[in-house]
Parts: sequence; C-alpha cells; structure tokens
Amino acid sequence: MALDVLYFAWLRERIGQPRERIETDAATVRELVAQLAAMDEWHAAALSDLSAVRVALDQELADLDAPLGAAREVAFFPPMTGG
Repeated sequence: MALDVLYFAWLRERIGQPRERIETDAATVRELVAQLAAMDEWHAAALSDLSAVRVALDQELADLDAPLGAAREVAFFPPMTGG
C-alpha cells in the first residue's frame, strides 16, 4: 500500500524532509517504523528513541502497535506540551 508519511519538528530536521510517499507491506506502525529506520542513517537516527516520538494515523493519535489498516497518512512528531 502507498502511504504519505509526514515528519514534524526535530524529526523533519533529522530526516531532511517534511514528507514522503512510500510503498509498504507493514501491518502496524511499529513495522512501518522498522522499514523507515532501515532506509538510511537519517531515518534510523530520527526513529531510534521511540519514547520521544508520537504517531497519528489519518490525523488521529495512535500507538506503535496500531494496525495501519486503510490509513492513507502517518505522521510522526515529538510529544506535545500545553499550557
């Protein structure tokens, strides 16, 4: 399946691009992360500490073990704080 993968904040800076379209057979977010990390050293570095990364599937927060299902977009971003 084809997915639009978006990166925000320091993830975008480390990977060097705000978004990319990839083909994947990953069933879960965690499998997608493994595929992305295997692509090159920039993806691997950005995704090396998953405790510092949040994910959204089609603009809804999800966890790493969430199934990708029919998602069209996956976004990775750092944890947010509010005030």
